[in-house]
Amino acid sequence: MPELAEVEFYRRRWHEAAAGQRITRVALHPGARVFRGTDTTALARMITGTRLQGSEAAAKQMIFRFANGAALGLHLGMSGELEAAAVGHEPAKHDHLVLYTGRSALVFRDPRMFGRVLFHRGPGEPRWWQDIAPAILSPDFTVAVVASFLQRRSRAPIKAVLLMQERFPGIGNWMADEVLWRAAIHPRRRAGSLTPAEIRILHRECRNVCRMALKTIAGQGGRLPPDLNVHIPDRWLFNHRWQPGGTCPRTRRPLAHATIGGRTTCWSPARQKI
Repeated sequence: MPELAEVEFYRRRWHEAAAGQRITRVALHPGARVFRGTDTTALARMITGTRLQGSEAAAKQMIFRFANGAALGLHLGMSGELEAAAVGHEPAKHDHLVLYTGRSALVFRDPRMFGRVLFHRGPGEPRWWQDIAPAILSPDFTVAVVASFLQRRSRAPIKAVLLMQERFPGIGNWMADEVLWRAAIHPRRRAGSLTPAEIRILHRECRNVCRMALKTIAGQGGRLPPDLNVHIPDRWLFNHRWQPGGTCPRTRRPLAHATIGGRTTCWSPARQKI
């Protein structure tokens, strides 16, 4: 599932291709599951003829704002991705939404349709955007807030807790593994068993991983990379997680895998002790 940095990468891909451009035509599959609860007729009518004014990413969601006040929300789900294609692009089976401008076609593709297309018109912020938890890189993400959250879920494995979007927005499977590996915390540890020192380290590494991922994967502060993950260095756990016989990039000892919190998890037994 796309996580914080992947979402920002895709947001930039659309934004840089079409910011300030007028939407000349909208093509969509109105019966697709990604539009559940969304008025596709209103969406197409309101966006056609207006300009893409701005966009933001937060957690695992994006919002694209238009000059007439309309707002388009996108959640990529398990398999969603955004492409900036040639203006003559013809929608394929899984291209559920395409916004055409004079110079490109903005394509939302989702083969498994776990993603979501949302639409808002009128004054004020959409409820679905307001409800996103404060960002991990915001001042609201404090050690005290994290400690309190872990205590309330004290019996849950820390890996499962890190996937809870109401406190760790944007962190998904690989980012949670990366955080715990850097923090030297075993993913099966009960959230309530972490010491104050370990909670401070966890908090620090959540912020570090988010910051590094945004810079490396999404090119934050610089140029958009040519594709996802091409700049991730081998010193990260990421590049070793699924290699046959993969080893920890710090200890050079074998990595381990198991299902924890309902997700396939990777860790370094030599570094992350239970």
